[in-house]
Amino acid sequence: MPSFDIASKVDLQTLDNAINTVKKEIENRFDFKNSHVVIELNKKDFIVKLEADSDMKMQQIIDVVISRSMKQGVDSTSFDFSKDAYPSGKVVKKEVSVKNGLKQEDAKKVVKLIKDSEIKVQAAIMDNIVRVTGKKIDDLQAVMAKCKTASLGFPLQFENMKS
Repeated sequence: MPSFDIASKVDLQTLDNAINTVKKEIENRFDFKNSHVVIELNKKDFIVKLEADSDMKMQQIIDVVISRSMKQGVDSTSFDFSKDAYPSGKVVKKEVSVKNGLKQEDAKKVVKLIKDSEIKVQAAIMDNIVRVTGKKIDDLQAVMAKCKTASLGFPLQFENMKS
């Protein structure tokens, strides 16, 4: 039976390239001359640590992170900006986690979306992916189209297509 997997992951090398591009742009900007800015990527935990002098500069850094990562091919919904920036001495710090892998509740949303579409396929949650199987490849492609148009709040990748 034909099948494919739905995943939500970020390529670490692409993310690293995007963060390095952000660092270079911030270093070369005139409004950031002689100001304290730290941008670090924790590759193990997928966390981007940001430090700036003020809330305004922090917001500018976040805007650059979003725009440069989108140009590198990282979806902007991969970043979790929900944690507020907190002051630490003279600087403002913020930790931005990068969503890597489907969480259980996100996988349940995907399965519910597939079941509500009434396309004749089966969806099963397997660790951090959703495996979709069906009798026809056309049904699987309809599921892909349905998932692409749905706004779930996290990026999806379709991989491991087998017929």
